[in-house]
Amino acid sequence: MSETVLLVGGGGREHAIARALADGDAEVHACAGNRNPGIAAVAESFETLETTNSKAVTAFAEEVGATLAVVGPEGPLEAGVADALDDAGIYAFGPREAEARIETDKAFQRRFMRQNDIPGCPEFETFDDTTAACEYIDEYDGDLAVKPAGLTGGKGVRVVGDQVTAEEAKEYLRDNDYDRVVLEERLVGEEFTVQAFVADGQLRVTPAVQDHKRAYEGDEGPNTGGMGSYSDAGLELPFLTEDDYREAVSVLEATVEALDGYKGVLYGQFMLTAEGVKVVEFNARFGDPEAMNTLPVLNTDLLDVLVAARDGEDLPQLSFAPKATVCKYAVPEGYPTDPEAGAKVRIDEGSAARAAEGSDGEAILYYASVDEREDGVYTTTSRSFAVVGVSDTITDAERVAEDALAVAGEEGLRVRHDVGTEDLVQRRVDHVAELRGE
Repeated sequence: MSETVLLVGGGGREHAIARALADGDAEVHACAGNRNPGIAAVAESFETLETTNSKAVTAFAEEVGATLAVVGPEGPLEAGVADALDDAGIYAFGPREAEARIETDKAFQRRFMRQNDIPGCPEFETFDDTTAACEYIDEYDGDLAVKPAGLTGGKGVRVVGDQVTAEEAKEYLRDNDYDRVVLEERLVGEEFTVQAFVADGQLRVTPAVQDHKRAYEGDEGPNTGGMGSYSDAGLELPFLTEDDYREAVSVLEATVEALDGYKGVLYGQFMLTAEGVKVVEFNARFGDPEAMNTLPVLNTDLLDVLVAARDGEDLPQLSFAPKATVCKYAVPEGYPTDPEAGAKVRIDEGSAARAAEGSDGEAILYYASVDEREDGVYTTTSRSFAVVGVSDTITDAERVAEDALAVAGEEGLRVRHDVGTEDLVQRRVDHVAELRGE
């Protein structure tokens, strides 16, 4: 029996989800605030609407006869869209608003970890008064990560001793006057992500990915939603041991056990430190760009995972192709602080795919936060498109991604070309060796 799946969201992550569903026996319908041409090309219908409007999303789901739904971004989860779909009898693969707080409320996230003895929790304090938070920064012996408690699109964190000074961190808090803020010990090490499909207390984990948040090459500049990422041909990354990966998975297992009734994807962002694996944060959905590393190498039919979750059956064991991936984003000039929206994007999708011909790899183009109009595709204020190289090694996958970018067309856009390069990956390996005292 085929399924009719509603996909909520219009970014690169959702394009990857749409393709994975369309490759199976799913009829996909999509809704988003922007018309993503890649999603529209594989969907039976595409409705432009405000995805945090639960009534509008539910009405569209009922109109197309959806039997399942996937909620991609965090905003609709915070707005209770999964709750509304569930209440309408349409199973939403995404946590309800209360469980999504593991991402949408960082103060709750840390208190939840402390109360449930989730391993990997750093020292932290929460504040709802800017003056008290600034005093804590003055008194703290060491560097701190300054985190607004609510959603900031991956751009809100400031790290003392890395991105800002203590005085600049206090100025940042005063200028923004956040309702609540989390101040926690700065974690030093190498970041990585492990994502898991979760339903009925079960979880199925995926290969580790390393994202690159900083805007410019050499890990310089402000934080972004993610400029690119890479994964290796196995579950671990070159700087991770099997025990490191297993330690991260054990954190996810403990979290799922403590989260009663969680369903959807649980994303653990970790820091491999000299003291072991620590939790940077949790997300309540697939990462963007990490979904674009994970889904192209997933051999298991994504629809089978969703159906098993809905029907209360055991989640299928996941199978992944033994391939490495490198994802590189093209973003508008000025992104993330002052992005230029409304520029026409000229993308040669066919040439990008053909760039991998003759190599041992595959190039995949994913449209992200662009808007398709009658006369072409235009930039928004967020990331425009991503190219993913898939091959036997990270080095080969990076070469495939670069070749595809060269012909896809990045005029007027900016790319972090160092993502996935041999030099960058080796620096990660050397850094971890130094942390371990090797």
